[in-house]
Amino acid sequence: MSGSAQILLVEDDPSGRELAEFNLSEAGYDVTAVESAEEGLERAASTPFDLVITDLRLPGMDGMAMLRRLRAIGQQMPVLVITAYGNISSAVEAMKAGAFDFIGKPFNRDHLLMSVARALQTRSLTREVEHLRSRVGESSLIAVSEVMKRTLSVCDRVAQSDASILIVGETGSGKELVAQRIHARSPRVSEPFVAINCAAIPAELLESELFGHEKGAFTGAMRARKGRFRQADGGTLFLDEVAELPIDVQGKLLRVLEARVVDVVGRDAPVPVDVRVLAATHRQLDQRVASGEFREDLFYRLNVVDITVPPLRDRPEDIAPLVQHFVAELGQGRSYRIPRELLAELERRAWPGNVRQLRNACERLVLLSAHGELAIDDLPKERTDTPHSGDRSLQDWPPLPDDGLSLVDLEKRVIERVLALKQGNVTHAAQYLRIPRHVLAYRLSKYGISRDG
Repeated sequence: MSGSAQILLVEDDPSGRELAEFNLSEAGYDVTAVESAEEGLERAASTPFDLVITDLRLPGMDGMAMLRRLRAIGQQMPVLVITAYGNISSAVEAMKAGAFDFIGKPFNRDHLLMSVARALQTRSLTREVEHLRSRVGESSLIAVSEVMKRTLSVCDRVAQSDASILIVGETGSGKELVAQRIHARSPRVSEPFVAINCAAIPAELLESELFGHEKGAFTGAMRARKGRFRQADGGTLFLDEVAELPIDVQGKLLRVLEARVVDVVGRDAPVPVDVRVLAATHRQLDQRVASGEFREDLFYRLNVVDITVPPLRDRPEDIAPLVQHFVAELGQGRSYRIPRELLAELERRAWPGNVRQLRNACERLVLLSAHGELAIDDLPKERTDTPHSGDRSLQDWPPLPDDGLSLVDLEKRVIERVLALKQGNVTHAAQYLRIPRHVLAYRLSKYGISRDG
């Protein structure tokens, strides 16, 4: 570690303070020595220290309280605590509260410098991890357009808090990348980022997947499972497609958010967890609340702050830099020429699949390219049956009645017709309607529709 590292030393005993300051300064460190925790906190508020060394026993605020105050205000530098050998239990308690190590009194010079070197090396590695993780997910979050810049600005402002965030956006718009950015810029960056797609897991397995189970908790539980909440302990859990959670699992999720404990299947006592939850959906959750498909109390608990990720068609300025990024990434070091007319065509398209669809198109262009030039003829054909390609798909619909109609009755009739078409097969009907099976099962029960179609 470079000798320019700045160390804050808090020690009320003058001889001990002078000895430690002398040894640290002689080793090349820049030391600020104070005699109280209050003065130490004041210095830490204005100076970016790399390390804090503090006695546990101080007049006024003690070292433990100082440690907690530093963490509460977001100061993440390592902290070494000084303690008499007869008070090791307090030092262990301090380490549980976030201290890096403890140093016994009277000072042993070699022990002091070794502990300092280890702590500063850990600090250096943590900063490197923060730098690398800050780049995870951000490479595709190109922000040339003002609308995307505003979105990322909101992300960065909320990153430092522990508030639950609801990320709303169309499929493929980059909701998980936004969640990764929030995590990467949060104090939890060195802890796990765990993601789960709530729509991709069968309803009967989702509870165990989220909250875990003990071995033998139910038939087929051959081994214990931690669950995603405990996997993310200390870090961030990203719940993608949260609107698809079954209603009973929604209640269990609400308990975790409010009580900060997980009820593990097969275990008597709940397990404490410290997890920040980021949720995402491409649906209008308030509408699902109104229809009774999503709990209102859970909606407000998740929606402390909402972030809307704009669709690609609303930020065409980002298409050219996105294409350049994807081509460079997919080309694996090879250089490709991107004709201006190709970029113009890409900017003209509606991209109903958003950034994900654009990346797939770039992959096709790279694979089919000849002589290092991307060709407009190699673009995939543009879809014409999407909600964002005009009203052509609505022309085949019958005219709407002048006196209005019941949306509930319309939905019920559509479900009945699809179920009859699929001969009562709920799984095939759900696939046809492009909704999860458990959502269709809920509607069948809600409307009293027979599964025999």
